[in-house]
Parts: sequence; C-alpha cells; structure tokens
Amino acid sequence: MHICRYSLPILWLLILVCSLANAQRYTLSGYVRDSTNGESLPGATIQVLGGSAGVQTNSYGFYSLTLPAGDYTITYSFLGYETKQWQFSLKSSMTYNTDLTPRLYQAREVVVSGKRKDANVKSTEMGRVEMTSAQVKKLPALMGEVDVLKALQLMPGVQAAGEGNAGFYVRGGGPDQNLILLDEAPVYNTGHLFGFFSVFNADAIKSTTLIKGGMPANYGGRLSSVVDVAMKDGNNKTFQGEGGLGLIASRLSFQGPLKKDKASFIVSARRTYIDLLTKPFVNNTSYSGTGYYFYDLNMKVNYTFSDKDKLFLSGYFGKDVFSFNSNNRKFSVKIPWGNTTATLRWNHVFSKQLFLNTSLIYNDYRFQFSALQNSFNIKLNSGISDGNLKMDFDYYPGPKHHIKFGGNYIYHVFTPSTVSGEQDSTVFRPENAFKKYAHEAAVYLMDDWEISPAWRLNVGIRYSGFMQIGPYTRYLRDANDSKTDSVVYGRGRPVRTYGGFEPRVTLRYAWNDKNSLKASVTRNYQFVHLVTNAGTTLPTDVWVPSTYNVKPQISWQYAAGYFRNFEDNMYEASVEAYYKDMRHQIEYREGYTPSLKDPERDFVFGNGEAYGLELFVNKKRGRFTGWLGYTLAWTWRQFPDLNGGKRFPAKYDRRHDLSLVGTYELNKKWSLSAVFIYGTGNTTTVPEKFYFVEGTLVQGYGEINSYRMAAYHRLDLSAIYTPTPRRPNRRFHGSWAFSIYNVYSRRNPYFIYLDQEGNAADGSLTVTAKQVSLFPIIPSVTYNFKF
Repeated sequence: MHICRYSLPILWLLILVCSLANAQRYTLSGYVRDSTNGESLPGATIQVLGGSAGVQTNSYGFYSLTLPAGDYTITYSFLGYETKQWQFSLKSSMTYNTDLTPRLYQAREVVVSGKRKDANVKSTEMGRVEMTSAQVKKLPALMGEVDVLKALQLMPGVQAAGEGNAGFYVRGGGPDQNLILLDEAPVYNTGHLFGFFSVFNADAIKSTTLIKGGMPANYGGRLSSVVDVAMKDGNNKTFQGEGGLGLIASRLSFQGPLKKDKASFIVSARRTYIDLLTKPFVNNTSYSGTGYYFYDLNMKVNYTFSDKDKLFLSGYFGKDVFSFNSNNRKFSVKIPWGNTTATLRWNHVFSKQLFLNTSLIYNDYRFQFSALQNSFNIKLNSGISDGNLKMDFDYYPGPKHHIKFGGNYIYHVFTPSTVSGEQDSTVFRPENAFKKYAHEAAVYLMDDWEISPAWRLNVGIRYSGFMQIGPYTRYLRDANDSKTDSVVYGRGRPVRTYGGFEPRVTLRYAWNDKNSLKASVTRNYQFVHLVTNAGTTLPTDVWVPSTYNVKPQISWQYAAGYFRNFEDNMYEASVEAYYKDMRHQIEYREGYTPSLKDPERDFVFGNGEAYGLELFVNKKRGRFTGWLGYTLAWTWRQFPDLNGGKRFPAKYDRRHDLSLVGTYELNKKWSLSAVFIYGTGNTTTVPEKFYFVEGTLVQGYGEINSYRMAAYHRLDLSAIYTPTPRRPNRRFHGSWAFSIYNVYSRRNPYFIYLDQEGNAADGSLTVTAKQVSLFPIIPSVTYNFKF
C-alpha cells in the first residue's frame, strides 16, 4: 500500500537526537487525576511558576516536562478544580502523580468546559469544542432525553439534520464525513428512534470533543470533523450509582473500585418503554404485537498495574427493534438494527518522555428487515464490521515540543445488501450479497512546537492507504448495461489500491495573553462512504467502500481566525473563516429507486465546495454561563450527471444559523436554562409545473434544491430543582429536570407534499403544496438521582 518503510527508523533517530540534546536536563512526569473518583484529567496544565515552560496532559492524564537541573515551583491547574503548587529540587528525572480537587460551591460558580483557561488564545487548536456531560445535562432536552450530539448542534459551523434529529452536518460536509468515536471505536449509526436520539448515554460519558477545523494528523478517514466521545473510567475511590426516570426512557449506572486506587468499573444501561406504554392500547386490536423499543449498554473496566502500565477494556451494545403486525391481513414486519463496539487499550510508559497507547478495536453495525405475509417470508440484511489496531506515541523532548506519531490498520467487511426469501418449501437465495472486503492503513507524525512566546506551530503529515481485496467479481458491461465479461479476484487478491499524503498545518501568532491569530491548512482522504437520500444516518442507509468504480473522497480545507479573551479569561471569543474544496462526492443518479443490484451501479460522482464565517462568544464562569454562535455559510455541489451539469445548493445549504444558549444558577436549589435557535430554511426540490399526458397528470420538477422552505426557529426552556437533603450525610440525592421543547409551538417545516383536489376533466383540479410539521410544544419532566 506504498506506506514508507523508512518511517519508523526516522522516528527512532529523531528520538535519539532529541535525547542527546537533553543532556544535563531532567524530566518530571506523572499523571493528573480527579481526587474524588480517580478519573484522569486530559488537558490539565502543568506550568513552571514565574517561567514560560509548561505542558498539558494527554488524553490519559499523562504529562512530561523536561527542564535543566534546579529548584522549581510547579502549578497544576484545570478549569473547575483547585490549583495546586509543588516545590521541589530537580536533580534527577522523577515521577510525581497528583490529584486535583473540584471546587466547592462558591457563589454557585459554574464552569463550562475543562480545558486550559487561555487555550482559546494560546493553543494552536482551531474549530475545537469540548463538552462535559454535566454541562449537557443542564440544557433543555427533547422529551427529557439528554443528548451530547444535539448539544454540539448548537455550535457555529454545525447544523442539525432536521427537526429533533441527532444527525448533523459540519461546514458543508455530509453526515458520513463526520468521524464519530466512542473510546476510539467508530460508530457508524449514531441514532435511536430513527435518528431522534443519539446512542450516547450521558451518564456513561466523561467528555465529548468536536474538531471541525485544523484536524491534527493523528485523526483521519473523514473529510469534515471528528467527534471523540470518551467514556468514564469508573470511580476507583468508592461505589456510587446514578440514574434517571423519564417520560419515554429510564437509565441506571453503577461504578466503583474493584481494587481501591488500582482497578475500577462502570456499567450503564438505558431502555425505552414505548412498547410497554402502548401495549395495553394495541393488545386487543388487530395490531397486537406492534411496538418499538431501544436499549443500550455501556461497560468499562480498567486496571493499573504500575505507574508504567494500565489496561482498559470498554464496550457498547445498542439495539433498536421496530415491529408491526396486522392480524387481519396476516402481515408482519420486524426491523432490528444496532451497533456493537469493543476497545482494549494498553497504556505503557517507556521512559519519562515517551508514552504509548495501543488499542485493539472491534465494531459492528447491522440492519435487518423481515416481512411475513401468509407463508411468504422475505429478509434483507446489511452492515459493516471492522477490526482495528492502533498505536499512538506521545514524545516530550522538551517543554517546547510535543511530538506524536503512530499508525493504524483496519480490516473492513462491507455487506451493502443481502436479500433472501422463502415460501412453503421453496427457498429464494439469489447471489446478491455484493459483500466487499478491504484493508485500510495509515501512519502519521506531528509536532506541536512553541517557536517563541508569540509563535506556535502544529505541523503534521499523514499517509493513508486503502486496498479493496477479493473475493470479488467485476463485471464488464456494454452500452445497454448488459454483462459482456467478468474478472474474478480470489480471496485476498488486490482489486484496487488508493493512497496519498495528508499534510496538516496550523500556525498561531499571539502578540499578548489576550489576542491571537490562527491559520490552518488540512488535506483529508475518505475511503468509506454513506450514500443516502435522507438527512441523517437512517438505519436503511448503506455504507460502501472505495472500489474499482468508486474513488475516495478528497478535501482541502483552509481556515483563518482571530481569537480574543476578556476579563481574566472569563469570556472567550473567536471569528473564523473557512473554505473547503471537496472532490469525488457521491450521490444517487436521477430517478434512482432501490433494487437488488449492486448499489454502486446507481452512483454518480461530482465535486463540492463550502465556505463561510463563524462567530463564537462564550462566557465560561460565573452564575450565568452560555454562548452565542452564528454561522454565515454557502454549500454547493456540481455533478455532470445531475441538474444538467449546473451547480446547485446542497440540501444542507443554510445561509444563516444562530444559537443562543444561557444557563443561570439562581441559587443552590434552582438552575435555569434557555436555548434559542434560528436557521434559514432547508433546500428541497419541488414540482414547478404540471401537464397531462394521455389524460394522466405529470409533474415537471424544477432544478435540484431550487426551493427553500420557511425559516426554522425555536425556543426551549428548562429548570432543574435540587432539593436540600433532609439529612446532610445521606448518600441518596435527587433532582427534578423540567423542560419545555418549542415553547411557542412554532410549526417548523419537516417536509412538503402536494395535495390534489378536484377533477382535471372538468377543470376543477387544484394542486396545493402543504407543509408537515413534526413537534409542537412538548413539556417533559425527568427525575435524576445519585447514591
């Protein structure tokens, strides 16, 4: 796959050179954790008091700081925690692990995120958003179901796929262009209830990070964004539980030490009871057996062998099941779909400057459809499964450099569609599985380099490769789409290979502690694709690989922005402009209807571009916190085989997008929140004229996405009431979350249909476009508890 065989020797030579340069210098290293539960604190700041030298902890709370011999005072800080100082004499390399204590109730101060206070200005990060579950739980939620993906939709540059939907678009990219990870495992379908709720249970989530610009070299495989969701490790100090009782679902979590300060676990479960609520109403009808439910289960254990070795094992198991029965017609349908992921991770510290994380990952997504009428039974299956091995190194040669390098390998198995059927003793199993197999691999090297107090550079290079392999049969066809010949590829034999370099560069110039300018250039390859006519990743959508006929998607993204902090970093603001060029975009051909043939025969290919401006103002501390996000954007597509070859707006082209979010801590008992959203209406394609052909009314459609629906806007409110416990030392604590979705019951358009009235023969026929709205005002209440 043409991945350079010289990469590893060069990396080890770099480490050796840097080590020699550090002669007469010593290294302080260790972990930073939460004192109450032992959870690691990624992004904590370790700073030399009175100096400029400092580092931040990595994703596992590890840090390494190399300094000349001498006496030092080091400060350990993390937003929302008490700052800690440590005085010591550095005469040799040493290890120092420390715990930080969360701040107690002080004027009901609230912290919006846990990153470094001045990271908005000082870091090289662009388009990066971090959220904790505690923050998300304060926001209004549809039917009381807290959702981290819907919270991300409130950020500039991120657009919701539709009313109440957990799907989203980032900077003009499609839903498949977002790499969504749960403990490093890709999640191919993120929706429950046909996309209205995400698969992420907030009780099991420690943090969620969105990267939508300046993607670093350690991430790849998608064009638009990364959503990195980290599960809680489990409390290694004491046993605790939490849960919630809602209108449509309930959840329960347990966590605690298996061996105090050494090993811990967490188990978190959630299930709807829509089927149980509707059962009494359908049991005595001809639709008995009809229902819907979903569940998900998160589990994680970890064990610390020593300061040098730690092991994590985490898993997610989720499923939706929809069933429909019509006893009168002897007809039934069952549609189950779901995700399974498993991640085994090993942290190893080779030296006080070199940290390794090795991950073995498995993920599987399956969709099934079965229908039975009388004695005829038909089944459809599709899905994708991966096996993934990753190695990521963190190397700290000195306080001005943080070098990361590593690689990963993925084995893909794609099942776009498999149809089978039977009637009585007759079995119908056509050879239509179109199963495809592929290898995907990448290596990367990056350095976050502080050139001077004013200049900082994050530069990286990534090489990604993809190979479709056999067994596979490629058919040659004539102009009438009839088979004329075939080429058979045996098991493991290469069919088609793609690959390329992906440079990633971000430059920051800060002329003081409050102001900075940043610019970035990134190139990305994407080898797996979701081709859909819907606005989100519905269970019927099909993932397909790059093949002999389907080329990988490629993008270049350019971004620049001004970043400013105010009032001792209480407020942060930014203005970012971006331009994205996308090649080899995929859509279905005009007039496409689902069939049993290989879906890639109905694909057409073209290009896209997106550009815009994003404004973000965030208040991070105090009794009142919140943010304003505004996006001005354009998104275009151009396909030779669509719209007569003319450029057209993408279905998620949205000119204006505004979000206002506020949370106010009224007192110790009451917390109030409000969210207001405004967005330009979505584009769609509608008939522009009607005419008769032999007495039949025929619709004549206009250009693709030439009609724009009415603007979308909505106000949500919530209040959280936490009563004072009758006994202060009581372990059980509860709170009530009251939420109102769409307060003024705005009838936002979900889709448009045409209604015909009258008779064409007598000239009384009228055709009216009617709008369907989904959610009116929806109040909800949830009881949350901890023990």
